[in-house]
Amino acid sequence: MNRALALRRLVLPAVLAFGFGSLAPAQQSVPATPDAPPQTNLPTDAALNPKLPTVFIVGDSTARNGANLGWGDHVGPLFDTSRINVANRAVAGRSSRTYINEGRWIKVLSEMKPGDFLLLQMGHNDGGDLGGAKPRGTLKGIGDETKDVPQTTGPLAGQVETVHTYGWYMRKMIDEAKAKSVQPMILTLTIRNIWKDGHVERDMGYTTFIRQIADQEHIPVIDMATLEADRLEALGQEKTALLFPIDHTHTSPEGAEKNAQSVADALRASHVSLVGYLKP
Repeated sequence: MNRALALRRLVLPAVLAFGFGSLAPAQQSVPATPDAPPQTNLPTDAALNPKLPTVFIVGDSTARNGANLGWGDHVGPLFDTSRINVANRAVAGRSSRTYINEGRWIKVLSEMKPGDFLLLQMGHNDGGDLGGAKPRGTLKGIGDETKDVPQTTGPLAGQVETVHTYGWYMRKMIDEAKAKSVQPMILTLTIRNIWKDGHVERDMGYTTFIRQIADQEHIPVIDMATLEADRLEALGQEKTALLFPIDHTHTSPEGAEKNAQSVADALRASHVSLVGYLKP
């Protein structure tokens, strides 16, 4: 009896730990967005020809990253630049919130004129922290919810910042572009090199928001993500890994070039007027 009791005392805790513990809801692990590589050898912004319309790219490191690593630097040659300026104003590490808070959006807005275009792609960094050492996150959703957050770093250090939703910041940029008679378009997010059961991740949690914002604002969705995901799955997981030598988010120059082609193909599929400026 004593031996049986001792055995029971050893086994019961294991059953409780593994058996009952498995009854708890499984928590899905969401991969963190890695920091962008050091931003070196960035191209100097060329002067814009005031006689031509301009397509402005506003995004994060997936669109502009170091030397030659963002799709925004590869999409320019796909346009007929004798007829349109291509201005890549994406900044690595920025969310919709920090792009505005740091004064970057107002600077781009000052460059815009009637007849220009805006390609807006944000979200990779919007899932970050609301405060702390790297305050760049936004509230999930597209509504008017807010949260007051004391800030210790960044342009609002020492202040209590009212943080808004992802949709609020995106609509602000879209509405202000519209007010200058600029044609805004919103892009789905570049695909990350994350796979499960032979399929690449197609949505890191923002696609529904993007489509809802587009519906609210009556603007086109440029769904480059679906085209990129289809291409990567056709390529396969092992060969896809070669296009992501840094981490699961940032591509090689070849990967950035392929993403730029996905943007151009998605523009064509959307039948927007900007397509008229693409090379055949």
